[in-house]
Amino acid sequence: MSARAMISSATELLRSASLLAVGCLGLAASAIPAAAQSWEPTKPVTFIIPAGTGGGADQMARFIQGIVSKHSLMKQPMVVVNKGGGAGAEGFLEVKKANADPHTIIITLSNLFTTPLATGVPFNWKDLTPVQMLALDQFVLWVPSDAPYKTAKEYIEAVKSGPDKSFKMGGTGSKQEDQIITVALEKVTGGKKFTYVPYGGGGTVAVQLVGKHINSSVNNPIEAVSQWKAGALRPLCIFDDKRSIYKGKVTADMAWTDIPTCKESGVDVDYQMLRGIFMGPGAKPEQIAFYVDLMKKVMATPEWKKFMEDGAFNQTSMSGAEFKSWVEKAEKTHYDLMKAAAFLAAGK
Repeated sequence: MSARAMISSATELLRSASLLAVGCLGLAASAIPAAAQSWEPTKPVTFIIPAGTGGGADQMARFIQGIVSKHSLMKQPMVVVNKGGGAGAEGFLEVKKANADPHTIIITLSNLFTTPLATGVPFNWKDLTPVQMLALDQFVLWVPSDAPYKTAKEYIEAVKSGPDKSFKMGGTGSKQEDQIITVALEKVTGGKKFTYVPYGGGGTVAVQLVGKHINSSVNNPIEAVSQWKAGALRPLCIFDDKRSIYKGKVTADMAWTDIPTCKESGVDVDYQMLRGIFMGPGAKPEQIAFYVDLMKKVMATPEWKKFMEDGAFNQTSMSGAEFKSWVEKAEKTHYDLMKAAAFLAAGK
């Protein structure tokens, strides 16, 4: 199966799992006796981000920290720490090492799967405890606003017509989500490849695109929305088989829902990314229940609802056995995608 086909089927798999879990946000917590939910942190909670500053995970984690503090949702402070070394391996290994310490949590993205598969680092998602899926994040194909390409099809045609590797695609990290999507795009460029340029975070990618050091990016919406609002970037298509649901104007004349899907534009590629919360191994049910409840409170705030719309997130959320099952299927999906792209580490 081609990488393009795998990417397309990947989203269907993720969406199917997600739809089965709609409405199950509080399932795990409600199944735990009330007495077992009485645990709460007794010291500051370290909230790890396995990525650099300015990217989607960093923005979401810091936004959650702000909501928890503003609404006094827990007695102890939440301390956000970036540990993005080794494509996020630094952060994952830190939580793994924390073992049963319930005062360490981590926000995850798809490097939960891609980093161990690509690097061989001694870590697997099973070394952590799934707590809560917060949302699924979208990807958008971006170009500078003054680029001559008005549609994704026009851009792909330009890549087809140009010399091999003459177009630079910027993304976060190597052999991760952004590069996986780039490889999938190369299946529709008539054999022409991009020069993929990796950066430390999505915020840097957006800045580099504005500066025209690269020709395009596949950033998450939240990572480039400020540059879009400022008129510096243009979205060509969203990597989903359905348009965004958000109809509020982001710019003077466009809303997220006005961005066509890549499939609509004749570019048959789609992909969505996990945004979720995990704890270390050995977490107890009452500790998990505390963080599930905490995240439910965060997601019930008007600030979170605006954050979701501003970043054009897919608001699928789940916890408990449903979330664990989703993660298991997503790992297999990423393995297949990375195998097709020849991104697996030796022995994987």
